[in-house]
Amino acid sequence: MPAADLPVLASDGDPRIGDLALGLIQQQVRRLGQLHHAVLADEDPEALHKLRISLRRLRSGLEVFAPALLLPEGVHASRIARVARRTGLTRDLDVFRERLEHPWWPQLPEGEQVALAKAMARLKRDRRQAFEGMVEALNGGRYLKLLALLNQWQAAPSYSLLGQQRLKPWLSDWVCHLGQGLFLHNGWFVADPAAEDLHELRKRIKGLRYNLEPFIPFLPTKMLGWIEELKQAQTVLGELHDLTVLEASLLSQPLRRKASSLPTLQEAISQRQQQHWQQWQAQAGRLSSDANRQDLHRLILAPAENQRALLGQG
Repeated sequence: MPAADLPVLASDGDPRIGDLALGLIQQQVRRLGQLHHAVLADEDPEALHKLRISLRRLRSGLEVFAPALLLPEGVHASRIARVARRTGLTRDLDVFRERLEHPWWPQLPEGEQVALAKAMARLKRDRRQAFEGMVEALNGGRYLKLLALLNQWQAAPSYSLLGQQRLKPWLSDWVCHLGQGLFLHNGWFVADPAAEDLHELRKRIKGLRYNLEPFIPFLPTKMLGWIEELKQAQTVLGELHDLTVLEASLLSQPLRRKASSLPTLQEAISQRQQQHWQQWQAQAGRLSSDANRQDLHRLILAPAENQRALLGQG
């Protein structure tokens, strides 16, 4: 999370759990409002990218802090997720177009550029349809009502008994819960770069990163390096997934019969897949090693150990 987006801490550096959640919700609801018109204007794809990030952070905050908050009826993380899915297809098509245009398009022979132009035209049509569905979702009554309810709640936030507790004594419990079962995921053990388990693992890693973001100011410094490694792993897995989807799209009907017209592009995609696959294998081996997992377990427990020492119980 950028420094400007970090929550404002209590004067003693140990906020109530509910206050930490409140800061996150305030930031993301405000950003969603600021980005709304820019996304609908559709002049800069970066606006949509930023809006999707805010939707993820808001959804994550509502999920992670659900036990600490007393929210209005009708405020659910699942509703944010539905809107995020409607924005996802438009963003994916933007990414695919950018990948094809830079750097591959200029490197293709003229004949392949002609064949690829037909794929680009189809992407443009698909993107227009996806954008129309996204506009409907962002202007929809359910989404706007959800934001309105969150704005009302912020004016007089209500917390559960857990939400009224100070964070630091509970920090290890939160982190242990969020990271539970990460290294038992099948995606760490697959041997196929196109395996669906890899895509599911990427989503698990991405979710964990977003869920840990609110706690970053309170975590051991060494753990921040581990979170950065998760980000790098997520990036590589994202590249692998995008290339797999892009290749499947290019070879789907009605372009399958034209696949032989794109040998240079297919080779470029295959080479890039191989590069990222090798990079992932190295990262996966390091992240899931016995030494790294044991070190991570110690880091997760460090906040609780430090708290006991401060209380004279260590």
